[in-house]
Amino acid sequence: MYDLLVVGAGPYGLSVASHAAAAGLSLRVLGRPMASWRDMPDGMFLKSEPWASNLSDPEDRWRLDTYCAGQGVRARHGEPIPVEMFASYGLWFARNAVPEVDERTVVRVSAVPGGFEAVLADGEILHARTVALAVGVLPFIEVPAVLRELGPAYVSHSSHHGDLDRFRGRDVTVIGGGQAALETAALLAEQGSRVRVLARAGRLNWNDVPPAWERPWWESARTPHSGLGCGWRNWFYAERPGLFHRLPETTRARIAATALGPAGAWWVRDRVEPAVELLLGHEVAAAHASDGAVRLETVSRDGEATSLETEHVIAATGFKATRERLGLLSDELRGDLAAVADGSPEVGRDFESSVPGLFMAGLVTASGFGPAMRFVHGATFTAGTLVRGVRRRLGTMPAPVRQQRREALDPARR
Repeated sequence: MYDLLVVGAGPYGLSVASHAAAAGLSLRVLGRPMASWRDMPDGMFLKSEPWASNLSDPEDRWRLDTYCAGQGVRARHGEPIPVEMFASYGLWFARNAVPEVDERTVVRVSAVPGGFEAVLADGEILHARTVALAVGVLPFIEVPAVLRELGPAYVSHSSHHGDLDRFRGRDVTVIGGGQAALETAALLAEQGSRVRVLARAGRLNWNDVPPAWERPWWESARTPHSGLGCGWRNWFYAERPGLFHRLPETTRARIAATALGPAGAWWVRDRVEPAVELLLGHEVAAAHASDGAVRLETVSRDGEATSLETEHVIAATGFKATRERLGLLSDELRGDLAAVADGSPEVGRDFESSVPGLFMAGLVTASGFGPAMRFVHGATFTAGTLVRGVRRRLGTMPAPVRQQRREALDPARR
């Protein structure tokens, strides 16, 4: 029986595993390393600054800038890093900072006496005293209800595409006004697709070019740099998730839902505005598919009804991390999870859920610890805090259970 089973091998899962291994815990890490990052279309870039995109190890040895330097590339403030380089960095981190990753898929996690069992896709069953769910964002994709019945031939989520080649020369409508929508639209336009962006907002928001890293002290004091952008509010979200967790639940939920809303990176703006049709201030009211095309009925903010035809709709409409979408948990275990008002699992100060021994990491904890949990930057706080929680939980196990675990790990008794 393992001390800890880490389910997921993205930035959060790998960071948790690195800290757990350094703490001397027996653990197993399951999942395809950096899967969602490796499957993004070529030509995408990290929106976060390179220095805010490190995976976390206790000694801070395996940073993104260290990896880039080894590849002959300098990670500079204000210069976006290609996603494929970040994915390669994550694989390098996994090789150096984490015990060997088991790439098999976990299909079910259930509570059993003394801990948990995980059923793998090939039928093997593993047992652990504690579990850390670091399942990323893909279980939580959000497609507007009006589009869900169209089927994959006509509608897809932006996270579904490892490349966009199938849309060359076709008419595509991208729904959303955030970075995923705008960068996807830019790539489509650049490969020769006829593309438009349809968004409810009346205008697009663009992030500013970041100020220089070195600047007069009074400018830094007025608007400090942080892993989520400049300003004291962003600094609080990025650097003090533990204090954020102490805010009233209603305040946390409101901030998690509204802070750092949809916006495009400064470096994609010139690729979108001259090349992409923008249909802003419109919402899809109905959608009908026939004869290889989709008719979208839209309503403007002032109530005007219009319609358009397109060959495919890409919903860049984000993710909704609710308890009910944690489908790999058994029905009983999922039902035992307490949830907060937005439907996400309730987590304590060390990321432990209401089920003792079951810990959460990543997007699913944003309502508990703030907007940083939507970005790689949040992995550093999460990894150290969560592993301390695991150690505390293991230390509270009844003495007979601890003895059984020690005996199970003793080679002489195997």
